[in-house]
Amino acid sequence: QVQLVESGGGLVQPGGSLRLSCAPSRSILGIYVRGWYRQAPGKQRDLVATITGDSSTTYADSVKGRFTISRDKTKNTVYLQMNSLKPEDTAVYYCNYVGFGRRSEYWGQGTQVTVSS
Repeated sequence: QVQLVESGGGLVQPGGSLRLSCAPSRSILGIYVRGWYRQAPGKQRDLVATITGDSSTTYADSVKGRFTISRDKTKNTVYLQMNSLKPEDTAVYYCNYVGFGRRSEYWGQGTQVTVSS
């Protein structure tokens, strides 16, 4: 079974930066949308950013101008560059891959991001 493996989380001070990475444990085909979601304690899981097969991107209003999603086609990897981090960005971040027609969907195990002084 394919797993998405995330890395790059950690503790950072307000105003700092982190880069998250997500890659599948083995090759998977037919992925159209790759994205990042986050879930803070006691809250629902929310969309952060997505990138499609043709590199179109969307962002939550709360992260526009601070976060950048990108992908490496050769490695089937998706990244989330997070700059100017705020305490309210603290959450578990999950990557998500969705296949064409939603015939398949994969989630990562989550990586903790904590923004605190």
